[in-house]
Amino acid sequence: MNATEPSRLSEPPRNRLAATVLWLVASSVALSGCAVVAVADVAASAAVGVAGLAVDAAVGTARIGGKVIGATADVVLGSDEAPAD
Repeated sequence: MNATEPSRLSEPPRNRLAATVLWLVASSVALSGCAVVAVADVAASAAVGVAGLAVDAAVGTARIGGKVIGATADVVLGSDEAPAD
């Protein structure tokens, strides 16, 4: 390096500032995309949880309905079981 060439150390700070600002903007854009994915993930998990609860409720209702129908049929048709002594 000769005396007429500018050194990297004499680079003006505004170039470094511009590079830092550009890096921060790019990072914030990337992180905002992560936030969108996180929100979508939470929404999907909530939807699956609600659907699971709805299925559990339907199965529980069907079981209770089956027991009621079975008990009614036993009363009307008579039970096949021998009475216990």
